[in-house]
Amino acid sequence: MGQVAFLFSGQGAQYTGMGRSLWNASRAAEEVFALADKIRPGTSNQCFSAPKEVLSLTENTQPCVYCVDLAAAQALRGAGIRPAAVAGFSLGEIAALTFAGVFSPEDGFSLVCRRGRFMNEAAERNPGGMAAVLRLSDEKVAQLCGRCKKVYPVNYNCPGQVAVAGDRAELPGFCGEVAAAGGRAVPLAVSGAFHSPFMSPAAEKLRSELAAFSVSPPTVPVYSDFSAKPYSTEPDEIRRAAALQVNHPVFWRKILEAMRKSGIDTFVETGPGKVLSGLVRRTLPGVAIYHVEDAETLGRAVSALGKKEERAC
Repeated sequence: MGQVAFLFSGQGAQYTGMGRSLWNASRAAEEVFALADKIRPGTSNQCFSAPKEVLSLTENTQPCVYCVDLAAAQALRGAGIRPAAVAGFSLGEIAALTFAGVFSPEDGFSLVCRRGRFMNEAAERNPGGMAAVLRLSDEKVAQLCGRCKKVYPVNYNCPGQVAVAGDRAELPGFCGEVAAAGGRAVPLAVSGAFHSPFMSPAAEKLRSELAAFSVSPPTVPVYSDFSAKPYSTEPDEIRRAAALQVNHPVFWRKILEAMRKSGIDTFVETGPGKVLSGLVRRTLPGVAIYHVEDAETLGRAVSALGKKEERAC
């Protein structure tokens, strides 16, 4: 019998009302929002009722999505479901590290707030954009990016899907090159060129901040966006990887493949939306996939995963 992995959602999955149902359904989830409100007053209200344009501001998106990610995972743990490994997409990695005990709950939330602020500042200083490239190989996308001065492959999501980031003035021409090569480029509604050199000022600030944070070895393997391998247990290496993922590519496809190779056959997306569930489905056909974002999906997952754990005993 295989094992379960939790996958923590990233930026772009946010929506008005996210997390409210979890807050009502789970004491463990409620505690996540209560701590967030203590550190950053109004966070839960933003999740539950802020309009899309407010939630889409990076400095709001990151702490809010983090809260829903962690609330869903803690609700599952409170119901007796424990993963064999975890990973998070971009900002979701901070929630994954906190869930795994690398950061304290207070430090994890403080860190994601600073991360969002630093990335927003970098985006304002170095304006850029992003696009999803479909139907081309990773190698072809990298080749097309190489023809541009400031366009980079940054999110290796699944077979036939790579996100790129870079200079807004260059992206239209790049998208035309994608079409000429037989692919399709879809502009993304984001405020910056994330996971690219455009974010280097944010990564440097985060690295400096992390030096003052206490870190502990993860209690469960946390797969790194930066390396696609489990995080080290060495404190300085943990700090280094957590900062580097801000201005380096996310190797999500490799993470999923490595998890599957380790024996994981069930994936649970924790947090708003089902974006990561779709990437799992396109990367690893045949595995079991669940997502938890509200009371209804929590109940379904606990019922199914509880039975799975009983069979594995």
